Amino acid sequence: MGEDGGQTFTVDDALLAMGFGKFQILVLVYAGMGWVSEAMEMMLLSFIGPAVQSLWGLSSHQESLITSVVFVGMLVGAYSWGVVSDKHGRRRGFLITAIVTAVAGFLSAFAPNYILLIIFRCFVGLGLGGGPVLASWFLEFVPAPNRGTWMVIFSAFWTVGTIFEASLAWFVMPKFGWRWLLALSSLPSLLLLLFYGVTPESPRYLCLKGRRIDALNVLEKIARINGAKLPSGVLVSEHEVELEGRNIPAEDTHLLSTGNKEDETHKEKAAGGFSSLLMLLSPELIKSTLLLWVVFFGNAFSYYGLVLLTTELNNGRNNCHTNALQSEKSQDVSYRDVFITTFAEFPGLLLSAATVDKLGRKVSMSSMFFLCCIFLLPLVFHESQGLTTGLLFGARICITSTFTVVYIYAPEIYPTSVRSTGVGVASSMGRIGGMICPLVAVGLIHGCHQTAAIILFEIVIFVSGICVLLFPLETTGRELTDSISISKETSN
Repeated sequence: MGEDGGQTFTVDDALLAMGFGKFQILVLVYAGMGWVSEAMEMMLLSFIGPAVQSLWGLSSHQESLITSVVFVGMLVGAYSWGVVSDKHGRRRGFLITAIVTAVAGFLSAFAPNYILLIIFRCFVGLGLGGGPVLASWFLEFVPAPNRGTWMVIFSAFWTVGTIFEASLAWFVMPKFGWRWLLALSSLPSLLLLLFYGVTPESPRYLCLKGRRIDALNVLEKIARINGAKLPSGVLVSEHEVELEGRNIPAEDTHLLSTGNKEDETHKEKAAGGFSSLLMLLSPELIKSTLLLWVVFFGNAFSYYGLVLLTTELNNGRNNCHTNALQSEKSQDVSYRDVFITTFAEFPGLLLSAATVDKLGRKVSMSSMFFLCCIFLLPLVFHESQGLTTGLLFGARICITSTFTVVYIYAPEIYPTSVRSTGVGVASSMGRIGGMICPLVAVGLIHGCHQTAAIILFEIVIFVSGICVLLFPLETTGRELTDSISISKETSN
């Protein structure tokens, strides 16, 4: 009930009443295009490195750096764009990231030397760091009961991007070379800029910032496009509902309690930069935050490591007795095997869709981490090319599933006030894993240390699975929260 005794409703109530319709489909396609763009830019790293190495006579360390600098940029970008979107809006956050990614990606194709290529690719990484902003933006338009399923479908755009990039590389690289691949891979980011003008701001974000009229306008637009009706009453924030629903023993207690909560919410609304990071490490969120950082690190380390292992273990280098014939055939083998293992992401997505709501986020992630360890274990020893590809296919299924679910889980554990920052910082931890994995996948394999490389992957993946089991909160079916106080109460 409102202050005048009239009916009220929240953004969650409105989304639930209107359901998932045409409007959310349009938002899904736009956000999904950003996911396709990031997937393509990441997948091309497994092709560009070997091509540039042979062209410019680079060492294995220099080849690894081409991949690592992208993750350095993403490390900075994931945190920076998260803060920007929490403070200035989701739309402004992903606008800047699309501009940086498109421009730097296109200029990479014209890099005349190794140094400029490294610089441009670092800026590409800076732009790609804004990927979690699009995920949070889409999530905030989805009704709670459908969130798990539709976030899995959203993740399918990543798989589409990786398969399209593998196909593009297989066609473009032998005929036109790596520069054409870089230029063509930057086009999806340009599409984001073309349609940016029609994208709406998140009504949940607008309501949190006190812009209720703007939030109501967005909700009315959703209702109009979906052919549905908004609930009757006045739009209010979750924080106001929480205060009104409290049992009030005495007037002075009410005033004190309300004042403290309003002060807390005011601080959350004004959060930005370092203060947002401190909120992630508050007593209510610190356990989830630290565990999430480890899981993101393990996920990124494993996922990008498997992508690179596919080319490194099957291109004649894994037996440390490379001959001329193997070197000549290595490029074709790389394209084929990357293409095959990339298709493992489809069953990974199906597994995610089947388990994320039925078994819950935690069981889905942990079981897939442990199963991935089983698939990788035989690779401690040198295996035939066919068996190696098969085992990497199975491992890729598992790690795709964990990556999909963690990107559903992460935004759900944080309140709206720090959601993009929380997911962005966690994603930054993943980028650190991405920076390190080329040194393992490329460096150790080149140095004839395949056993050591696989054992390291096993340890990282197993520890990640244990951390998932330690998460304090299962978010399946849980509504998104707007403030830390509400988040704390719903977790109790």
